Amino acid sequence: MSGHSKWATIKRSKAKTDSARGKVFTKIIREITTAAKTGGGDPGANPRLRLSIDKAKAANMPKDNIERAIEKGVGGGGAAMEELTYEGFGPGGFAIIVNVMTDNRNRAAGEIRNTFDKHGGNLGSSGSVSYQFNRRGSIVFEKAGLDEDTLTMTAIDAGAEDILSEDKTVEVLTTPDSFEKVKNALQAGGFKPVQAEIAMIPTTTVKLTGEAAQKALKLVGLLEDHDDVQEVFTNFDIDEEELEKA
Repeated sequence: MSGHSKWATIKRSKAKTDSARGKVFTKIIREITTAAKTGGGDPGANPRLRLSIDKAKAANMPKDNIERAIEKGVGGGGAAMEELTYEGFGPGGFAIIVNVMTDNRNRAAGEIRNTFDKHGGNLGSSGSVSYQFNRRGSIVFEKAGLDEDTLTMTAIDAGAEDILSEDKTVEVLTTPDSFEKVKNALQAGGFKPVQAEIAMIPTTTVKLTGEAAQKALKLVGLLEDHDDVQEVFTNFDIDEEELEKA
């Protein structure tokens, strides 16, 4: 399972407090509003909006919140948002991609750079690490009670690229184009994902343990907590025991 997906799954299980949930909601609402503003309010004709709504539902966001965010985007409301991507390296040499949505490019750039500098990272130029990742669909299922053989066959028949099995989860990887077809086929087969997204999946990983792993998780956690950061992707490989400590 990709390091990003493993970490994201563990984070989700820990995001129980109202403040943590509120921050997640704020970022998803921003994404829904932007998707509706740029591609229209019909999720059937706007794949980005459809994916954002799925993310909102997975986070248990109330339906009214989703509808208000769509209406706001269609109506042209909200601050004008600029989407930016930053690339760099974390302590131990692992690669980081940070996707940002901000109404103030200069503020975001300064704060992201400062976070890297203060926590053992180095912000790089565009393209400095993105070549180490492929854009893929990632659909993750909890392994407990899962009919893994049937899931695997359903995923393959629907066009999945790969199935990665770990101790607690199974991750189905797809091309971006086949993501929805595979996800819909799995859901129709009775399989409910705990996470489904288009993500940057690393082609190679960097193994981190002990203090280096905890420093890496500290940096990634701070980046993810930043109000302007929508997504963080890494190529670290950290054991689940280490991830649980973060």
